[in-house]
Amino acid sequence: QEEKKHLTLKVEELERKLETTSAQNIEFLQVIAKREESIHQCQLRLEEKTRECSSLARQLEMAIEDAKRQVEQARERAVSRERAAHSKLLDLETQLSRNKTELNQLRRSRDDAERQFESRLQNLKDRLEQSESTSRSMQNYIQFLKSSYANVF
Repeated sequence: QEEKKHLTLKVEELERKLETTSAQNIEFLQVIAKREESIHQCQLRLEEKTRECSSLARQLEMAIEDAKRQVEQARERAVSRERAAHSKLLDLETQLSRNKTELNQLRRSRDDAERQFESRLQNLKDRLEQSESTSRSMQNYIQFLKSSYANVF
């Protein structure tokens, strides 16, 4: 009876440990879900920025085409206005260069963010795999204990 009592206490202790492990697994799953949601939100923001960049590029192309037409019209009107149109063209080219530089920076930022998110995702996957491995080990240990107790009785 004393041995049975002792084994019962051990079983209860193992059940408590199992409950604790289950609670930890639930917490890990919640953390993973939150991180996946964060990654999803970041991806949505990245897509929004990409669309914004595309829109700016289209606007820039339209502005360049418009500026070229204006320069051509200015040349046709008068030679004296040619200098002003040429100056405006240079300003637009400078703006184009700045916009291209900004676009390249945004692309690099996007690429960096993608790499960072991929790294985070891999890290989360590794953690999940480790957690599952720990859970399997604990389940195997519990199964071993159950079979050991079954053999004892």
